[in-house]
Amino acid sequence: MAPWKRELALPVTLVAIALGILISIAVQTQKNVSAAEKINAQRMTAAKSVLTNVQAQNDQLKKTNQQLTAQLEQARKQGRTDPAVLAELDRAGILDGTRKVEGPGVQIFIDDRKQDHKTVLPITPDNLLEIINTLRFAGAEAISVNQQRIVASTAIVYSGSSTILVNQVPITRVEGIPYEIDAIGNQDTLVDYFSNLEADALKKSGINVSIVRKTVQIPSFKGSRTFRLAKPEQND
Repeated sequence: MAPWKRELALPVTLVAIALGILISIAVQTQKNVSAAEKINAQRMTAAKSVLTNVQAQNDQLKKTNQQLTAQLEQARKQGRTDPAVLAELDRAGILDGTRKVEGPGVQIFIDDRKQDHKTVLPITPDNLLEIINTLRFAGAEAISVNQQRIVASTAIVYSGSSTILVNQVPITRVEGIPYEIDAIGNQDTLVDYFSNLEADALKKSGINVSIVRKTVQIPSFKGSRTFRLAKPEQND
């Protein structure tokens, strides 16, 4: 072999090997690109299928929501005229104090002002709470103190050193009647419980107390209630 041919053999071989590697890489790259394009196409097809299903479900949910809304509105309309529902709403309003009520009961007058130069210990929030609890124990169905309805959330506390708040409202003393407590319930039972458990002790401390049987009107609760933690229990 001619010397020049021997000198070119190695470079030509190296070039051939390099070209072979490059061609192999190009072929493999083309395969990878084709595979990637195929995967992307499959993903697009799957995504379109999912989107179609989601849109179909969304349309169905919209229809269901419209049906439920219509049913709810129909139920509300029926509730406004259904005597049974109205009766239940009235009962709920009486129980939670949001309805004004009237019925047979008692009216209690308590005057803790000084009379005939006697030293009288003024009525305290605790005294009022004791009287209210006694009336409740006697079966009172509704109670008010100076026209403030007593409900489950009612607080009776001092504001300052002497002003008593009921439902966060200062009690306004009517001339000649410092405190007026109205209660609806069995009149005989209310009179018996109050007279024996509360009136005697108040009278002994110099406080003027009277109780009369009559039909009383008790106003509705005017305050507001905010529930931060309590919520309806979810049925399983």
